[in-house]
Amino acid sequence: MRFMRQRSVTCLCAAVLIVLAMAGSAQTAERAPNFVVIYADDLGYADIGPFGARDIETPHLDRMAREGLKLTSFYVSQAVCSASRAALMTGCYSNRVSVFGAFGPRSKVGINAQEWTIAEVLKQQQYATAIYGKWHLGDAPQFLPTRNGFDDYLGLPYSNDMWPFHPTGGKNYPDLPLISGDKVINPKVTAIDQSQLTKQYTEHACRFIEQHQDESFFVYMPHSMPHVPIFASEAFKGRSKAGLFGDVISEIDGSVGTVLETLQRLKLDEQTLVIFTSDNGPWLSYGNHAGSAGPLREGKGTAWEGGQRVPFIARWPGKIPAGSVCDEVAGTIDVLPTLAELSASPLPPNKLDGRSILPLLKGHSGAKSPHDSYWYYWGKELHAVRAGAWKLHFPHEYRSLVKGGVDGQPGPYVQKKTGLALYDLQADIGEQNNVADKHPDVVARLEKLAEVARRELGDSLTNRIGEEIRPIGHVQ
Repeated sequence: MRFMRQRSVTCLCAAVLIVLAMAGSAQTAERAPNFVVIYADDLGYADIGPFGARDIETPHLDRMAREGLKLTSFYVSQAVCSASRAALMTGCYSNRVSVFGAFGPRSKVGINAQEWTIAEVLKQQQYATAIYGKWHLGDAPQFLPTRNGFDDYLGLPYSNDMWPFHPTGGKNYPDLPLISGDKVINPKVTAIDQSQLTKQYTEHACRFIEQHQDESFFVYMPHSMPHVPIFASEAFKGRSKAGLFGDVISEIDGSVGTVLETLQRLKLDEQTLVIFTSDNGPWLSYGNHAGSAGPLREGKGTAWEGGQRVPFIARWPGKIPAGSVCDEVAGTIDVLPTLAELSASPLPPNKLDGRSILPLLKGHSGAKSPHDSYWYYWGKELHAVRAGAWKLHFPHEYRSLVKGGVDGQPGPYVQKKTGLALYDLQADIGEQNNVADKHPDVVARLEKLAEVARRELGDSLTNRIGEEIRPIGHVQ
């Protein structure tokens, strides 16, 4: 009897071990997906092959589009660095979190500690998180990525032109630092150092992926390029028909290829959603060192389509239908809630403007934009609102290019004005034909939608203060 009892216990233990092993295997197979978000800087709508680039070859982004999805009406919150990144990281219009413009060195403000970044949301599910690239949400220690949900960081704290060598106003800038974690590892970035940035970011990202291949991870790659001044490594210099700017885009495309190859080699392809987009449209005044908005009007620094509409590609084999294209309105504010849904992470307690766009990404039949309207701000001014194919501009001033500069020297802008103007973006993507007089009912409807924006986030053009804005962070 004693033998039989021992054998029964042994069999029971073995059975338990088998069940636990099977459960462990199931958990491994069903673990939360990985995310890689690649965020180019000042990349125009038509600077890559899938969105109409002519003289620049981007085979890896072409592949992403063939194997994934293009969103053709994808928007940033504002067409400038810090504001755009705040919206991506928090899932809110930058006006809601009081982040405007582009923070300079030694800024006394930055992302508020009460705001949740994507990294902090994913940390609820024990994600490994890293950022390799430009942060630009405050350079004081309390604002750095490692204080806002990221396990690892290598990159510039702000734009790469904020250094003493900038052709306009450079003498007012200190030396440009390269940061690792929360420590400055290179206090004086040189032109040679800048030429290695894209390569460095890529190497660190792929190393992080390899180190964390057995757990869920989030890698954020906000490239410093093609923001001026532009540099390419030796491996990419002279490769493009489009000169140095084309070389820079080719290197970013090569970076995308290296990331995809790493995921394939580690057999993580089907577990990883990769997103590629840009922080705003091209900085047109830099001429041959700037990109192209293609058919879109104007560029960075404006609320015209060329400023705020950016290319977007998402690839996730087996989850996102290959070769799909969607023209529904979405934006960077939607990335956080989408990744939260995919990872089963609770949303932040603060109000968000973004919504999950998972039905759009997965190509669900009849999937529509989750937004009744999309708001275009410049600073604290509400410049336009979009609903469906209609976009209504309110009277405002904006900058318009006179002539592009050459080889890193900027050309001049002129200030222009627009009155109340309605555009059908489906028929007139270039915003050339004002049809407000023909559609007074549409104008009235979009005016009402704009009032929601003014009530919540304010509008200095109409002397409105928003009821739902939250404070920016201040240096302690």
